[in-house]
Amino acid sequence: MTLPPWLQRQHDGLRQQRGHALLLAGPPGLGQYALGLALARTWLCAAPTDTGACGVCGSCHAIDVRTHPDLFVLMPETLALALEWPLDPKTQDKIDRKELKPGKFIRVDPTREAVAFTQTTRSQGDTKVVLIHPADRLNVESANTLLKTLEEPPGAVRFILTAEAAHAVLPTIRSRCLTHTMAWPVPDEAMAWLASNDQAGDSGAILKAAGGCPETAREWLDSGLTAAIWSQLPKRLAQGDFSLMADWPPTRQMDALFKLCHDLMAARTGAAPRFFAATDLPPAPPMSALNAWYKALVAAARTMEHPFNAGLQQEAWAVCARQCLTLHSTP
Repeated sequence: MTLPPWLQRQHDGLRQQRGHALLLAGPPGLGQYALGLALARTWLCAAPTDTGACGVCGSCHAIDVRTHPDLFVLMPETLALALEWPLDPKTQDKIDRKELKPGKFIRVDPTREAVAFTQTTRSQGDTKVVLIHPADRLNVESANTLLKTLEEPPGAVRFILTAEAAHAVLPTIRSRCLTHTMAWPVPDEAMAWLASNDQAGDSGAILKAAGGCPETAREWLDSGLTAAIWSQLPKRLAQGDFSLMADWPPTRQMDALFKLCHDLMAARTGAAPRFFAATDLPPAPPMSALNAWYKALVAAARTMEHPFNAGLQQEAWAVCARQCLTLHSTP
């Protein structure tokens, strides 16, 4: 598993740390999961090199095929399915039978399994690893289940936790971990990494759209987002036209709306926009209208996990955007 250079530097600095619990914290798209898994591979590898896991030993292969006996990966079911980590047979059977919907939070039962995993003997090597991704998706009961084990893990057990919203991780969890704040890549490094899969030359615009987070930018490029679509978005939204992002996941739609609101606030105060080109923005409404729109977006974001009708949800968001950007716009 080859890491991008900014993650490799962090890996090289963290692989020697001796704490039993490490929290990798930072904004989405900086590579917390990739770094956490790379550290787990290195700590479990039978013949690690100067740059990390060897990639060819039995331990590395076992992680590749998701069967390593000394690695326990704890994550929400939706994420586990997306990343091809196996669920326990009972949960998988319920999902297959449509008796259970894959959860977006980490349930208490698999958390108890993680605790039980730490209490068994190692199968091989010198350590066992529990990877929790992301820790801000632990519900209160799950987090409390971890506390004692996280404070005093039995034997040679190491925890790696990731978080995209460290403030959402219980303070009692954070206090038991050594926190590492994820480093941002040098822009040239991020551009070079993105350019390897970008035939249309959209990397620069999409990296800016993603706020400089390279993994988010790659995800967007892989999904078909182009610089042309992103540049058209502000003025189309001002016309109430939601079609350019109608097929996007709700979280990405909301992210784009927040970014447009941010850049219009910046334009209204004479600052440079961060996510869009200044020429792509519609005329900035008065700050009072933008503040009202921002509060409406915050309220809408709190309910994104609810099973609303996607079309009606989009229509409501489009109406709110049009009311701010059209009804209140000024020359």
